[in-house]
Amino acid sequence: MNGFSERAAPRRLLRLLPLLSLLAFLSVWHLAALCTDLLATPLDTAKALAGMLFFPTSKVTLLHHVWASLCRVLAAYALAIAAGVLLGVLFGWSRRFHDYCYPIFELLRPIPPIAWIPLIIMWLGIGEPSKIAVCFIGSVVPILVNTYFGVSRLDPTYLKSAKILGAGQRALLTHVILPGALPSILTGMKVALSSGWVCVIAAEMIAARKGLGYLIIRSMESGDMVHILVAMILIGSVNFLFSWLFSKLEGVVCPW
Repeated sequence: MNGFSERAAPRRLLRLLPLLSLLAFLSVWHLAALCTDLLATPLDTAKALAGMLFFPTSKVTLLHHVWASLCRVLAAYALAIAAGVLLGVLFGWSRRFHDYCYPIFELLRPIPPIAWIPLIIMWLGIGEPSKIAVCFIGSVVPILVNTYFGVSRLDPTYLKSAKILGAGQRALLTHVILPGALPSILTGMKVALSSGWVCVIAAEMIAARKGLGYLIIRSMESGDMVHILVAMILIGSVNFLFSWLFSKLEGVVCPW
């Protein structure tokens, strides 16, 4: 009985580690804010967050900014999943398609999504399509690369066995290739979501009327450090929520 209690105690401590790390981070943040006027304290930031949520001073509330950024990210994310999975499967499955098109992808892949912003504005203007396009460029690359990795590293034994059993091309794709590459695809989707948030914030800083990136740049222009921190915390919180949901999804879809 004592042995069981001794084993259970470390488990309880491990569960408290995330809370302890958060408290340590807040403590360091508070001490740093006391040493300079260039950083707001956690309490001041929390008060500003509550005030912006429950007592907005304009028609465009904090939730409007969050919703605007979220819609842009998710729209680009859906397009990136469709394009990234399709191209990743083709790169990993078709040798001819890989030889013809992969060098072009490798040439374009190192270009940062932010570097495309001037061209995208020239092509699409400063409306919603341009912001979604920037997010798409940042999101599609991780999905494509991880899908290609998952398909190309699939054990050939599975493909040979399926062919021996009479599986056609469609059956190979739906019953062997995609399920085998699914863990890698999910990893790419998880990374792509974070990349999409990075890109949408950059796009909203250049030309937007609402969104968390717009809130950051507007607060910077007015010297409002607290609102900048509020926007940064919201970006991290939303991304953390989606990462947590993805972890749960991975556990359900890929229990192995």
